[in-house]
Amino acid sequence: MEKDVQQYLLEISNAASVEQVWALLCDRMAYYGFDRLIYGFTRFMTPTSFGDPNDFVVLTNHSPEYRKGFVEDGLYRSAPMVRWALENEGFSSWRAMAERINSGDLTKDELEVVTFNLAHKVLSGYTVSFKSLCARSKGAISLTARADLSQDDVDRIWATHGTNIHLLNNVAHLKILTLPVTLSNKQLTPRQREALQWVGDGKTMQDIAQIMGLTQATIEKHLRLARETLNVETTAQAVAKAAFQNQMFVMEPV
Repeated sequence: MEKDVQQYLLEISNAASVEQVWALLCDRMAYYGFDRLIYGFTRFMTPTSFGDPNDFVVLTNHSPEYRKGFVEDGLYRSAPMVRWALENEGFSSWRAMAERINSGDLTKDELEVVTFNLAHKVLSGYTVSFKSLCARSKGAISLTARADLSQDDVDRIWATHGTNIHLLNNVAHLKILTLPVTLSNKQLTPRQREALQWVGDGKTMQDIAQIMGLTQATIEKHLRLARETLNVETTAQAVAKAAFQNQMFVMEPV
């Protein structure tokens, strides 16, 4: 087992894309009995909001129907384990949620999430809440067990393998934070990225035009399109957001 974990850590540390990290994690968690995962991360939280959903990094191998209801339709906002993850770090058995259900301690909105989960056979599992890097960032992953496993079964699995499961998810999360992430179908073009990089280096429009061999009007066009792609209003915001998404100073594939 120790050798298997070491091999996984080696593979994930050498992964070149978020997709590769995610495939490795899904495969490894399925080995432990967790066949459906949903990972979320944001750098744009506020004291009263999760931030713009368009800025979330969300990875999941749940069905499209589950993703639509839980993520796109906003059920996550009322999910008891999501609330737990926001207020805690570490891991929690879903037994805690079952105890709240049995005690009648859930709100109407929380019960709606529970009903939705039951309909999709999201019955037992664990939630891992990652250590936050700053007050505005938060990441967590929900590990849903196979439908044939009870929470008692899952708790026994965790008692034996929980340390390794926690470690593997932590490493996957930290690796994802280092890799370029695209949050929509729109991507920065190489020219847009290069122009933003020179702005980040403190160059003027005149400097950038000379360096890139283009007119200032063309540079301004590239920066305008970069702002639109990143859904921000200013070039400074575009530089910051591209940096957060690790889209700055990346090597283009050969």
